[in-house]
Amino acid sequence: MQHIHDQLIAGIRDYFKKANIQKAVIGLSGGIDSSLTLKLAVDALGAENITGLLMPETGISAEQNNFHAKALAEFFGVKTFSVPINKFTIDYGLLPWKPSARAQMNTKARIRMLLLYHYANTFNCLVLGTSNKSEIMLGYGTKYGDFAADIEVIADLYKEEVWNLSKFLELPDEIIEKKPTAELFQGQTDEEELGASYHEIDQILKKYEMGIEGLLDRGMHPGLIHGILRRIEENKHKTLTPHMIKIQK
Repeated sequence: MQHIHDQLIAGIRDYFKKANIQKAVIGLSGGIDSSLTLKLAVDALGAENITGLLMPETGISAEQNNFHAKALAEFFGVKTFSVPINKFTIDYGLLPWKPSARAQMNTKARIRMLLLYHYANTFNCLVLGTSNKSEIMLGYGTKYGDFAADIEVIADLYKEEVWNLSKFLELPDEIIEKKPTAELFQGQTDEEELGASYHEIDQILKKYEMGIEGLLDRGMHPGLIHGILRRIEENKHKTLTPHMIKIQK
């Protein structure tokens, strides 16, 4: 784990040096991904150069998660601001069309990213992404929402590797052991929404290039394989730059 930590720290420092920027801002949810990203950022840049934004949705976000995010930032000596997003969602309910449940959930993620970039533009910071490799491969995130960032720190770590590195770096057990959730609606958890545990999902993602037949030959669940591969294909657009139509000149 130490060599992984060292590579991530070197990668963060190199990116910020090339960008000629010293400061970063990160959205903190109290979950494992943002907590690990915070720890790595502090190790690489120093706590004095990091700002954490807590952006709960009152009535949806668990108070425990808010407490964990704030307590961890305080432990590391990182300055935080708490900005509940409820008031920013109000005007979207007054649009001349009725929003779908999907639109409402994605809007919350995009509001949070708008706040992060508002802060970043104001104080000349870079926005730290908190998406892991499992989420990115699955497209399990919001385009121009939590998938928007200047640098994705843990994007080459599968979810299980996120847990392993977090344990190695001795992040609090209460953060490591809690069920992953984006908290976009009451009672939501990642694994229930995805239909399998991250352990099962990661086994498929790690062997993704073997294709359906290769995965089936390894005795993996057919329904889960088809579901995961379908999700990957349907969501590829989330991590690609917008399609540009070429013309002959």
